[in-house]
Amino acid sequence: MASRRVSSLLSRSFMSSSPSLFSLRGMNRGAQRYSNAAAAVENTITPPVKVEHTQLLIGGRFVDAVSGKTFPTLDPRNGEVIAQVAEGDAEDVNRAVAAARKAFDEGPWPRMTAYERSKILFRFADLIEKHNDEIAALETWDNGKPYEQSVQIEVPMLARVFRYYAGWADKIHGMTMPGDGPHHVQTLHEPIGVAGQIIPWNFPLLMLSWKLGPALACGNTIVLKTAEQTPLSALLVGKLLHEAGLPDGVVNIVSGFGATAGAAIASHMDVDKVAFTGSTDVGKIILELASKSNLKAVTLELGGKSPFIVCEDADVDQAVELAHFALFFNQGQCCCAGSRTFVHERVYDEFVEKAKARALKRNVGDPFKSGIEQGPQVDSEQFKKILKYIKYGVEAGATLQAGGDRLGSKGYYIQPTVFSDVKDDMLIATDEIFGPVQTILKFKDLDEVIARANNSRYGLAAGVFTQNLDTAHRLMRALRVGTVWINCFDVLDASIPFGGYKMSGIGREKGLYSLNNYLQVKAVVTSLKNPAWL
Repeated sequence: MASRRVSSLLSRSFMSSSPSLFSLRGMNRGAQRYSNAAAAVENTITPPVKVEHTQLLIGGRFVDAVSGKTFPTLDPRNGEVIAQVAEGDAEDVNRAVAAARKAFDEGPWPRMTAYERSKILFRFADLIEKHNDEIAALETWDNGKPYEQSVQIEVPMLARVFRYYAGWADKIHGMTMPGDGPHHVQTLHEPIGVAGQIIPWNFPLLMLSWKLGPALACGNTIVLKTAEQTPLSALLVGKLLHEAGLPDGVVNIVSGFGATAGAAIASHMDVDKVAFTGSTDVGKIILELASKSNLKAVTLELGGKSPFIVCEDADVDQAVELAHFALFFNQGQCCCAGSRTFVHERVYDEFVEKAKARALKRNVGDPFKSGIEQGPQVDSEQFKKILKYIKYGVEAGATLQAGGDRLGSKGYYIQPTVFSDVKDDMLIATDEIFGPVQTILKFKDLDEVIARANNSRYGLAAGVFTQNLDTAHRLMRALRVGTVWINCFDVLDASIPFGGYKMSGIGREKGLYSLNNYLQVKAVVTSLKNPAWL
């Protein structure tokens, strides 16, 4: 995403909150400036959208689950039920896979020209833009992210990603190469078949686009499972896909739970490939199920504990703002969040004071209100997990500079929280918290920070803030991560590949590299008689 646009949107901030319920050692008096903001989250705005689609999308039709079961999707602002959504399970996955298989083996999608497929994807992008505000409102209502973020950034990015892959559809081709004898040698790049895709709740629409875009451009058919916390926006988008002219059965959307619907996709014998975005622990399960079934191809985009390195030559004010954005964006619910803020000892104290002041000014409230930077966490489970990690940080001896508690008495709002004096072995420095908790660590030199930054089971991303080109080049090569942002963060344009080293995943999404996830390469060798040349 254009980080400049995001940063400018998030910079309109003024924030206060209630003091912590914990007896917090090392708590600064400034943290008590969170005084009256709790009232700002108590009264919720009625979302400007109606929920129209709550069934499963299978074979081009909205249908109930075979079991007839539904589950509630909740408003994270207050915990109230938004709608009852069809609960798909293994039987429904079987139906969806059968529809996708029929669409691939017998339908027009892989057989139409690539140009025709691209036109459908371009029409779909146009429809996304036409329904921008409606889609954004559903996304915010179900997820809790600021409406301004959804309507101005994420839904436009959804259209951008599909336009990007629409442009690729008629540029996918094989090669010819010389052989050692009288043979014509060529490769065919063929669609892989039926793709199973499982998306997370933190960026439901963007992750949908990263999955559907390349798979459709390559001519595949799809069974997509939404996160149980955020099923609504994908169903509306699925309807628009068919309005754009997508043949029935090409994209099937199943809402449900990971242990039932997700496991059924990963272990299905007629699914040719599975792509998953989520936690590392669940990614291991997906990989195991894929291997134990039909050895289907797997791509995984998993967890992270990304270092954000502020060097000694940094402009501290700019570094504070970018580090704040890197961590707190999307309520801290980003796999690539800059959640280990390493600051050089020369500027450490100044940085901590200014980071604390910036957190205290962060504007938290109902995500449908104008100027809000931070809405609620997605659900009660995530809310409780974050508060548990905050307690761990205090008990381990880190200094709580700001925040540390819930905000208000209802919903899943958490005060923007800042810890200083953090040590590498503390849980808040090793585990993926996935919330608005900034941990600030001190370092002395580049050798030290490289070793400490790489001392993690994760390797998804990193941020570097420096004015020295030599320093930037040294760090970009030394850090064992899939993305390094230098003097920027969360720049996630459609053309930029994204994925991790180590336990942050397998493969890359977005860009040219993602097409390889959905293609098979076939070598074809034909004997030549009396060739004019070789």
